[in-house]
Amino acid sequence: VNVKLPVQVLCMWSGAKKMVTQQALVSGSLGQFVKLSCSVSGGYSISSYGIGWFQQTPGNPPRSLLYYYSDSRTCRGSGVPDRFSGSASGSVGYLTISGLQAEDDADYYCQFGSWHVDTDELFH
Repeated sequence: VNVKLPVQVLCMWSGAKKMVTQQALVSGSLGQFVKLSCSVSGGYSISSYGIGWFQQTPGNPPRSLLYYYSDSRTCRGSGVPDRFSGSASGSVGYLTISGLQAEDDADYYCQFGSWHVDTDELFH
């Protein structure tokens, strides 16, 4: 399974304008796990602003997977299984996909922004 980096949701999303860097290609075996990373430039901390993750399969619009702010504040897209999880360390955000399935072969995108936890709105 190759996971490439460049719908109803429980959060509202908006575009982010900070520079982010992702891996070009990550491969994994069915049933195993992969950990995708997204690094934010400018000394910003993921724990201060949060990070969103999206999945796009050929011919379909991007799907909101989750928005990670902290371990206790993660907003998951509608119908997204819990084998998709977020984490962060400093200026790097991570998306871990456990129990890889064939349908996980897709493009994955990250989005850096800030989350207003009272209204579940993402600001950039």
